[in-house]
Amino acid sequence: MALHVMDEANHCLGCKVPRCQQGCPIHTNIPEVIRLLKANKLDEAGRMLFENNPLTTVCSLVCNHENQCEGHCVRGIKGAPVHFSVIENYISSTYASQMTQGPAPSNGKKAAIIGSGPAGLTIAVILARYGYDVTIFESHDKIGGVLRYGIPEFRLPKTVLDDFEYRHLRLKGIKVRPNTDVGKALKIEDLFRDGYKAIFIGTGVWRPNTLHIKGESLGNVHYAINYLQNPDVYHLGNRVIVIGAGNAAMDVARTALRHGTRHLECFSLSSHITASEYEASYAKLEGVNFIFNKKPLEITDKGVVFIDLNEAEDGTLTEIPGTEKLYPADSVIVSISQGPCTTITDSTKDLKTTPRGLFETDEVGRTSIPGIFASGDAVKGARTVVEAVAYSKNVAEAMHEYMQTLPPDLPDEYANVPVAEYDEGN
Repeated sequence: MALHVMDEANHCLGCKVPRCQQGCPIHTNIPEVIRLLKANKLDEAGRMLFENNPLTTVCSLVCNHENQCEGHCVRGIKGAPVHFSVIENYISSTYASQMTQGPAPSNGKKAAIIGSGPAGLTIAVILARYGYDVTIFESHDKIGGVLRYGIPEFRLPKTVLDDFEYRHLRLKGIKVRPNTDVGKALKIEDLFRDGYKAIFIGTGVWRPNTLHIKGESLGNVHYAINYLQNPDVYHLGNRVIVIGAGNAAMDVARTALRHGTRHLECFSLSSHITASEYEASYAKLEGVNFIFNKKPLEITDKGVVFIDLNEAEDGTLTEIPGTEKLYPADSVIVSISQGPCTTITDSTKDLKTTPRGLFETDEVGRTSIPGIFASGDAVKGARTVVEAVAYSKNVAEAMHEYMQTLPPDLPDEYANVPVAEYDEGN
């Protein structure tokens, strides 16, 4: 592995105007990271990666490199680009195993993070670096959000997230309350009551968008976001239809094939695959069949009735009468993106949302309520991991600036009450 990494590093030209850095949404200083690695300064390279991107180990595996850093590499104009994803993964995973630094000195202020997806984890780490007492409220049993419950194991091993929890959360004193859905038993006002100076909401988009067609409630129909959370509990059968052709649909299709499905077809309204070329190429290699310009009309116990679509040059789609046809399937998975849940907005007065149900914020994540911030998919809609990290870095700085204007917590009124003795037993 190390030899292969150095081959890639030596392939880098060290451009004075690095197109790769410009193509990275978080502007990783790729030439400098590579220079440090080649100078045998792996720790310095790793520190630079993590200081710029707390989720560097994750992004090295799941980023759309072909359209970002590697897609902008000058080497790629006439040949193969420098595969920085390989370099980043090697440096970040090696350096992460050596990270043992504990919490920063406390500044006496508490911050709450609702949701532990890419946005929430990024902000939690940055605020902890400033000395805030950070607590993460996660509705699932483990941290990661869409990273853990929306990306398959073969793309992002769960061990990467487990290691992140240890290195970045527990070692740095960040507390995690799993299985806690804020907006139900606990409300936003409860957090402010208990001394949290600022609250970040990064609840993602977990509500599946629906087709609104007959048969969608049948027992052989499932939604992509639900299936990816725990594919082991589903029994799809030999023949499966996936409605959708985005990146999530590729994850669903490839996961289903790994769980015993023999025939899998992805149906697209348009004449092209909306997933990245990289993900689509793997899906094709693994046996996924793509069928284009088809609109679902009805789902039955035996499959899906589609009608053909005519696609004009301007992209307009029109149905072609008389082309209705039943495509057989044991199970159907709908993968047409997701929308936000409303648990928090329904229970929090004056917290404004957009017509799509996303949180209404300014450019640094401030919501309509002072002290409440939001970012990630809950603000922008479904986006990439690195985009969520890049935007959330600015939000974290805005939260820090806001909390610096507030006084620290007052001493606990019971701080001087004698501690009760208890019998440990024998």
